[in-house]
Amino acid sequence: MIKDYRKIQTMGRIFRIGSYAFASSPKETQQLPCISCTTFNILAPIYKRLDEEDPTCRESDYRAYWLDRNERILEWLLYEKSTIICLQEFWVGNQELVDMYEKGLVDANYVSFNLGRTNNRGDGLLIAVQKDYFRILNYKEVHFNDCGDRVAQLLHVELNLPFDVRQEILIVNTHLLFPHDSSLCVVRLRQVYKILQYLESYQKAHELKPVPIMLCGDWNGSKRGHVYRFLRSQGFISSYDTAHRYTDADAHKWVSHRNHRGNICAVDFIWLLNPDKYRKLLKASWIEAVFAMFKYLLHRTSLTESDTFAFLKADNEDCITYSGFCEALQQLNLIGHRYGLSVQETMDLWGQADIDGNGFVDYKEFQQRIWSPAGSEILDEKENEKQIDSSNGNQDQSIGFNVKNALLFPSEVEKGIWPEDYTLSDHAKLTVVFSPIRMPCSA
Repeated sequence: MIKDYRKIQTMGRIFRIGSYAFASSPKETQQLPCISCTTFNILAPIYKRLDEEDPTCRESDYRAYWLDRNERILEWLLYEKSTIICLQEFWVGNQELVDMYEKGLVDANYVSFNLGRTNNRGDGLLIAVQKDYFRILNYKEVHFNDCGDRVAQLLHVELNLPFDVRQEILIVNTHLLFPHDSSLCVVRLRQVYKILQYLESYQKAHELKPVPIMLCGDWNGSKRGHVYRFLRSQGFISSYDTAHRYTDADAHKWVSHRNHRGNICAVDFIWLLNPDKYRKLLKASWIEAVFAMFKYLLHRTSLTESDTFAFLKADNEDCITYSGFCEALQQLNLIGHRYGLSVQETMDLWGQADIDGNGFVDYKEFQQRIWSPAGSEILDEKENEKQIDSSNGNQDQSIGFNVKNALLFPSEVEKGIWPEDYTLSDHAKLTVVFSPIRMPCSA
């Protein structure tokens, strides 16, 4: 038995909850059936270096190497048998590998979908669910069409559970762009915005009442990043952190990736949004996230609040003009290049800052809308009240999920340590167990 796989069997006494092997007490097995979700970046062989001194020497050139590693990964996934599996860096460019995974999953009673990145990058995504637990209602592909050729998968399923309420779930699998430099921060934030926009439009087009949403994947950003805060502002919770009762400040307590620069960080998440969760207006959250990035970049230059206003305002004036605002954005590398903020996005930011629409932003507006943008939250609550008042189904019941437990493998990463003898990937595997609960739908 290989060393990596043997570690699974050293976790103590186990039994299966739903279809997931998990340590617990016999009494819990009699509770309502749970579902489990695994996300794992399996490191495409075209990216795995075999010789650090020779970057051209890749695992993809040695069939015995990539085949052995992926056979172990697949064997591991089928042993755990999570009800939902989301893989990133799936080598879609190699048909032998694709066939191996598809056959293994089909034989284990899964239905799966894979999606390559645009412009034939060679790798992509795979999402699979167990047929016994889910009925597939729809499958959609989301192409970001940006500099990273990134994509996302949306799977709309119905859960087979002993409830008198029909339960549907939206599951997303994605892999965001790696932040090679600060100019790509906007791209990554926009990728998440596109996912949330697509979910919003999909729910409207299909006239869906609020349903649980799970966002899975490699987010290439930690709990300290703008993407994390953006998703939190939309009501999503990090399932692993919830299970371990970590706060947003506990960013150092676990890791899930050792990147090509040798840095270890926590980037793999399974986000959960329950149907009873209040959500701010998406566009308002997006604008706040961009302003937060704007403020962060200014902080890096050691500018205070008053210094920033002086930096932004027009010469010989006591206010900020649109042209001065754009000039500041360009100096911060947020506009002026192909994948920076668009003209419309820049105008949206300005519209949020210029409250009275007179074409100028005075110091009070700067404080309220740029430096400490809390006013938009009040507007969002008023808009949300209108949505609730106009909704006929806001009192309907739905099924949501509690986070029952979560594990990272190898176990050392849960303590912020990357084990040198771990060879399956440069990412840890995250598995979360969810228990269904009844809850009212939010509008």
